[in-house]
Amino acid sequence: MKKIGLFGGTFNPIHNGHLHIAEKFAQQCGLDCVIFLPAGEPYHKNTDLLPAEHRLKMVELAISGSPQFAVSDCDVVREGATYTIDTIQIFKQYYPNAQFYWLLGMDSLLKLHTWKNWQSLVRQVKMVVANRTGGNLAQAPRELHSWLGTALQSGDLILLNAENRDISSSEIRANWAAGKNRRNGLPEKVADYIEQNQLF
Repeated sequence: MKKIGLFGGTFNPIHNGHLHIAEKFAQQCGLDCVIFLPAGEPYHKNTDLLPAEHRLKMVELAISGSPQFAVSDCDVVREGATYTIDTIQIFKQYYPNAQFYWLLGMDSLLKLHTWKNWQSLVRQVKMVVANRTGGNLAQAPRELHSWLGTALQSGDLILLNAENRDISSSEIRANWAAGKNRRNGLPEKVADYIEQNQLF
C-alpha cells in the first residue's frame, strides 16, 4: 500500500522550515511521497495572501530538487472555501488503495473539533502533528479527549519528532518589506522569485 503524506498550508511564502518539517514527516512515517497543498481560500484564516499562482509557483521552485516531494493545485483551483475532508475525498478517488497521512500543527490539532466533518476525517487519514507552536495535548478541548486517547494507542495520531526551526512566513514578509535579512530562511530559488516579481 502506497503511503502518501499531504501537507496543506498557505505557504505565503514557503520557507526552509516547511521543507525541514516535510523531510521529517516523510522519514518518520515512511512515506512514499509528500504532496504540498497550497491553500486556495482557507475559511479559517484571515490574512493577506499572495495570489495563489505565486504561492503555487514558489512551492514548485522550493521542491524542485526533491523527487520525494510533489505539489498539487487541487485546493487552488476549487472555487470558494476549501475543507480538508473534501480534499481527502479527491485524493482517495485518485489513489483508492493508498494510506493517507495529514500533517498539521499542534495549534490546528487543538481546534480539530471545529473542522468540517472532523470525525469522518480522522477515520480516513492518519493525523501527524508537528509541534511548531509550543502547545501540547493537555490543552485539548473536551470534545477531542475520547478520540485522542484511542488514536494515540492505535497509531492514527502520530506526534512528529522534529525540532522547531524559528522561521515564519510572517517574519519573512516583514523582513522583506523592511529591506533586511531578506533571504534568511528561504530557498534560493524562492528568494529569487520573490525578488523578480516584487511580491513583498
